[in-house]
Amino acid sequence: MAVYGYQKAEIVKKFQRGTMDTGSSEVQIALLTARIKDLTEHFKTHKKDHHSRYGLVALVNRRKKLLAYLRNTAPERYTKVIAELELRK
Repeated sequence: MAVYGYQKAEIVKKFQRGTMDTGSSEVQIALLTARIKDLTEHFKTHKKDHHSRYGLVALVNRRKKLLAYLRNTAPERYTKVIAELELRK
């Protein structure tokens, strides 16, 4: 139910903008997306886990805010992240 360290390292490596970048909007959005996907799989078997569902809603809202920030500040990077993560179809 968690994104493990090696998975985080792969995600950071794929979306980082520089060699030491771990906190840019792109990286944060990618990590949140991985956690959201993991939790949605969890809810397929644990339908009554309402406490974790509350956490999922918080993650989705945080990702939504980061995407809005990225769309307003750097539209070309926004479209690239959306395409790579397949968020909008």
